[in-house]
Amino acid sequence: MTPRKKLKGLVAATITPMTPDGKINLPVIRQYVDYLVNEQNVKNVFVNGTTGEGLSLSIQERKQLAEEWMCQGKDKLDHVIIHVGALNLPECQELARHAAAIGAGGIAVIAPFFFKPTNKDELVAFLQKVASEAPEVPFYYYHIPSLTGVKIRVEELLDGIKAQIPTFQGVKFSDTDLLDLAQCIHKNETEEFEFLYGVDEQLLSALAVGANGAVGSTYNYLGRQTNLMLQAFAKPDFALAQQYQFLIGEFLNFVIKLGFGVAQTKAVMTSVSGIPMGPPRLPLVAASSEFIIKAKAKLDSIVWPNGD
Repeated sequence: MTPRKKLKGLVAATITPMTPDGKINLPVIRQYVDYLVNEQNVKNVFVNGTTGEGLSLSIQERKQLAEEWMCQGKDKLDHVIIHVGALNLPECQELARHAAAIGAGGIAVIAPFFFKPTNKDELVAFLQKVASEAPEVPFYYYHIPSLTGVKIRVEELLDGIKAQIPTFQGVKFSDTDLLDLAQCIHKNETEEFEFLYGVDEQLLSALAVGANGAVGSTYNYLGRQTNLMLQAFAKPDFALAQQYQFLIGEFLNFVIKLGFGVAQTKAVMTSVSGIPMGPPRLPLVAASSEFIIKAKAKLDSIVWPNGD
């Protein structure tokens, strides 16, 4: 068996393209893959997560999207990670089995967030039941306490987790608690696990404490610039890396003040890439034309280092 290529660098949290009447728009995913690879130099994707409105999609829609990303990404993408989290265990398990059947490079799961696990043991028991349905597929925990309300520290979660989940590969760490992240990395002396940071505006800070890479929505349309930041950090040219992070942050700070979420991300991606991402699914509502105009003007006004 060919050794698995380590997942590192940028991972685009994929948007789910939709038609104007709200159906998933599978035909544009081929163009989407080519855009990520050729224009943004991003060759890893995280499908059906928060940015992809995964929890707003039906199980059948999620399967169709996973299949299409696997099909169109074959020989073009390095890793296709499928998020299989749901509010109930049977659906998570069904999606995990499906991801394994189509050859996904990994699966990820958020903590259920209506009836929540209240401690590490309850969370690990849930994750283990999902991971066991895909026993050959690398497993990632998707830590996003701002949305799930499950604030169990990842440092605590990792203690002994390999014994209970042999396929455990790492964490999509979408939290601003850099102390927790740093402690996880500090204790990962054998580099057994991968830590992928999920707060785009703080990526440079996460790299400084040892994150392997990042999963985020902005890498759909700012992947090229963020890759240049990663290259600068690796040189190391910290001043240049800072410049990129500050400019990315300047854009995000601007749009966050306008009101920035999944719907607005879809609008920005449509504007930048020319690929029609369509509206979000209710209860989210489409970005206003005023937002689109202001966000585009702000992005166009940014002068990247070295005239990029």
